[in-house]
Amino acid sequence: MRTSLITCGALLLAFPQVHGKADSPDFSSQIEKMKPSLIETRRHFHAHPELSNREVETGKEIARRLEAMGYVVKRNVAGNGVVTTLKGGKPGALVAYRADIDALPIEEANDLPFKSRNPGVMHACGHDMHTTVALGVAELLMKNRAAVPGEIRFIFQPSEEGAPAGERGGASLMIEEGVLEPKPAAIFGLHVMPGLHAGDVAWRSGPFMAAAVRFSIKIKGKKAHGANPHDGVDAIYVASQVVNGLQGIVSRQTDSRKALVISIGQFHAGNRWNILADEAVLEGTVRTLDPDVHSRIKADMERVMGGITSAYAAGYEFTAWQDIAPVVVNASPVSEQSAAALERALGKDHVKPTNTVMVSEDFAFFSQRVPALFFVLGVGNPEKGMTGNIHTPQFQADEDALTTGVKAMAAVLLARSAQR
Repeated sequence: MRTSLITCGALLLAFPQVHGKADSPDFSSQIEKMKPSLIETRRHFHAHPELSNREVETGKEIARRLEAMGYVVKRNVAGNGVVTTLKGGKPGALVAYRADIDALPIEEANDLPFKSRNPGVMHACGHDMHTTVALGVAELLMKNRAAVPGEIRFIFQPSEEGAPAGERGGASLMIEEGVLEPKPAAIFGLHVMPGLHAGDVAWRSGPFMAAAVRFSIKIKGKKAHGANPHDGVDAIYVASQVVNGLQGIVSRQTDSRKALVISIGQFHAGNRWNILADEAVLEGTVRTLDPDVHSRIKADMERVMGGITSAYAAGYEFTAWQDIAPVVVNASPVSEQSAAALERALGKDHVKPTNTVMVSEDFAFFSQRVPALFFVLGVGNPEKGMTGNIHTPQFQADEDALTTGVKAMAAVLLARSAQR
């Protein structure tokens, strides 16, 4: 996920009735018995994280485990992705389930027996949990194949966090390589969140996660000795004014009812402590939920930067403007039907409503093409000290959430695949 915080005893599972029959399968005890193996799987992937488009061993291990379950897999999809399909024993629809598999360039701060063994790389966004839940659902449904309606396509996606510069990857490349052919009736995904307690899930219908753009701006000044700033144009000073000015677009030029976030994540400038920098580079993201705001934001930024740089005899240029992901949209009636399935699976008290959030997710590319539901799996537990946010070195996930994730995802998949 590209980052924020959603604020918002295992229960027996009563799966949504397949074809409406009273003798619908109940896999509760099977899922609870899977918990030790789910934990082992999660810890393996957590200890061996790999960056976007570098998930070579991760992809191999996912394929190996699926093949051991009896699946026929397609490897190296969009790089290191893995795709397989389960054909159930009963009539029904084809549905898809996407799980992301890459990690982040973060040094883990947690002192765990299974902490990352790859220096500077960490599953700080919980994709190890996502992978484990997907493998758990795949195992559960394969073991109960005769009771499964329709077909379930499992998509293990690389590079959700974004391909390295000069490379392609992620959901859009998977789609180009045909993972949505033939087209499923619906697609599902989930994301862990520490702001939601383990054992709970959260969802909403309609727009859910923001569209995101990555940008890079170069501010052009003139070098001078630090003792004589009047002889140059201080790119650091001008860039600092640009940073402040861009926030005015959010607070003073945009309808407050329409969400917009402009964040500068990197500021690079200068080569010596006593020389004024002649260039400064600002890198960041723009996040929106409204199409009109999204369509005009670059022009608004150029107007502000043009005015500021002109006032100080400097210049600027956009060196990058890259669309990362569109808005994640949860389709109706898939969302409402899935919410009912979640309540049956977990109990109504464990299924929460949630607001839109300004994180982005390239699951959005799937939701543009197929009716979708993307929901949140709680992994936080203050009682255990698990409060670190995603994309931080302190992030931890309560492994009790693994069985909740398997129950929840299996429930929504079967609820939809039971329909023809």
